[in-house]
Amino acid sequence: MNVELASIDPPVLSYATERTELAVAFRSAVRLNLHEAVANHFSLAVDESGKRFLMNPNQKHFATLCASDLLLLDADDEQVMSQPGAPDPTAWGLHGMVHRLVPHARCLMHAHPIFSTVLASLADSRLPAIDQNTATFFDRVVIDEGFGGLAFEEEGRRIAEQLQDPSKLVMVMGNHGVLVVGSTVAETFNRLYYFERAAETYIRALQTGMPLRVMPDDIAARTAAEIADYPGQADMHLAGLRALLEKEGSDHAQ
Repeated sequence: MNVELASIDPPVLSYATERTELAVAFRSAVRLNLHEAVANHFSLAVDESGKRFLMNPNQKHFATLCASDLLLLDADDEQVMSQPGAPDPTAWGLHGMVHRLVPHARCLMHAHPIFSTVLASLADSRLPAIDQNTATFFDRVVIDEGFGGLAFEEEGRRIAEQLQDPSKLVMVMGNHGVLVVGSTVAETFNRLYYFERAAETYIRALQTGMPLRVMPDDIAARTAAEIADYPGQADMHLAGLRALLEKEGSDHAQ
């Protein structure tokens, strides 16, 4: 009996919408040069507890990631690393521990973009409010000054303990990179993008050797609050990036 292939429906993916949004973020990280070879990791909680989450597989380049590639993991599953298709050990150590211990951190994006990493390499990794982008993060950044090596589980636990305050949306990981938290993929990716832009502005301003025009704290705080309340920007940013991929015929949603 002949079977028409067109009549066979592909398997239905669990959390298809969430997978597709993450795939857009991975592909867009490449477009915007926020990625690093086959390293770095993004994850998204998909249950109420925050412990069940999607994450990219071990050492697959962001440029080739599709929705169906993403791993569905449980932060409480002690057997994850002993199973076939286990995630990168440092991804599990960091993301698994944060999703286990910080339920408000629904989406995590850890990356080593150049200017954020330069900021993380300075003895003083604070980001002064010298323009709108830098002011966006006023009093919203925690600086980790205790780098202890690769982010296996104990290092992940140490990092998670510093993210208990929901007002802290970005961690500058000293000697390492950046970790951005959010409630959705759109919000978190938008935050990652703007933090890298803010870090670039600051580093380039330092390179001039000229004095910086730093905002007063009250103006920086007001600017940060106004930007936080600005409607719809993160969703439209991700939608625009998705539209670019679809226009190019990308296979990210597969």
